[in-house]
Amino acid sequence: MPTAQKVLLIYGVVVLVYAFALGFAMAKARSTAASAPRALTNTHLSGLMQAPLHFGLAAALATTGFTGGAATAGAVLLVVGCAMEQVGATVNWVQHTTDQFAQRSLGFKFNAAGGPLMMVGAVILAVGIITNLG
Repeated sequence: MPTAQKVLLIYGVVVLVYAFALGFAMAKARSTAASAPRALTNTHLSGLMQAPLHFGLAAALATTGFTGGAATAGAVLLVVGCAMEQVGATVNWVQHTTDQFAQRSLGFKFNAAGGPLMMVGAVILAVGIITNLG
């Protein structure tokens, strides 16, 4: 299995397990309140969305045969950016951030730094997958 696929699959599994673990934190929060904290809910949902995205990209790489250094670079950039987003969301939850944009929280800084990495990684993977459809 090419390195890019391994990177995407490993991160997909890790972030999925993390999202499931956050589900327990949400259940605990809900046992004493009408709703879970917004930042916790966002963090949980982000992980649940990221996992299938990474699994799908790993499958697309396998289907198209897009491998090599560019595929690995794209996968690593995407994973690092997504992990930074997940860390940022977690920090916002732990610090009880109500509006990361207005507060310019530490979580916001992680998210802001991860965004460009995600974008570059996604573009590399998209171009590589699309050009290898043939």
